[in-house]
Amino acid sequence: MKQILNRLFEHQILSSKEAADIMINIGSGKYNNDQIAAFISVFLMRSITVDELEGFQKALLDMCHRVDLSEFDPIDIVGTGGDEKNTFNISTLSCIVLAGAGYKVAKHGNYGATSVSGSSNAMEQHGVKFTTDVDKLRRSIERTNLAYLHAPLFNAALKTVAPIRKALGVRTFFNLMGPLVSPVIPRRQCLGVYNLKMARLYNYTYQQTGVDFAIIHSLDGYDELSLTGDMKIIRNSGEEVVKPYDLGFGTVKPEDLFGGDTVEKASSIFDNVLENTCTEAQKNVVLANSAIAIQVIHPEMSFADAVDQARESLESGKALNTFKQFVEFNS
Repeated sequence: MKQILNRLFEHQILSSKEAADIMINIGSGKYNNDQIAAFISVFLMRSITVDELEGFQKALLDMCHRVDLSEFDPIDIVGTGGDEKNTFNISTLSCIVLAGAGYKVAKHGNYGATSVSGSSNAMEQHGVKFTTDVDKLRRSIERTNLAYLHAPLFNAALKTVAPIRKALGVRTFFNLMGPLVSPVIPRRQCLGVYNLKMARLYNYTYQQTGVDFAIIHSLDGYDELSLTGDMKIIRNSGEEVVKPYDLGFGTVKPEDLFGGDTVEKASSIFDNVLENTCTEAQKNVVLANSAIAIQVIHPEMSFADAVDQARESLESGKALNTFKQFVEFNS
């Protein structure tokens, strides 16, 4: 690692194979925490390259505990995190809204590293027990349209770096890796990213893999369709910049999206959304992100019709009932 760090400090880059070997060594415990923290810090000061990303992704997928849910052809809705906005659990709630609407969802998530509450925090607060039991995950998605995969359980490297990421408290390239290394390897994905450079990197990566995707980024830095201003949407078919009005919504304020200072507060907001007692701004943001994901599954559907499906799931109580069934089965 000393040799690797000296090279990186001299502004050299890694080949795909070198990146893969390093990630495998991280997963097998060959480096101590200080060495890993130093390695991670390099990528806080410069962007990751396509070759490095490819190597890290290959190694993480090679090491992960695979889960075959291809019979359900599920979608994952995920944000990279790291936007330092501390929003409530928008992508997780969107997953539940889709499940309530009858779509199959395999959510790959983790604890919050740069926010108070990540998707795993939200699940755990509601009594969900994480599992690697493939049969149970399959029965969960079959019965409730939703399976949840807690990332560190499925990959030794992600488990190793979790406390280091938490201690650093800043976004790292592992924010970038999470959506690319779901053990389900979903054919459909809706992904939120926190900057345009990352959006372009993902666009290139997805175009090589044949994934049906939507990459979303709010130009003021959110890794969601925040409705706070102009937003970028990149799909297989092309890209566009839209305003909240273009999507049928009004503009919301940043404070409307705040996720709270504690996991308990974040959990309360989570419940309010599912119970349809949240603010109009909170509901609209969840509906917008849900609708984009529905369009990944049905690209021929208009955004307005996708919003209507999401709204019916949420306002009818289907999303809430789906989540209650999911929690009961996974507790």
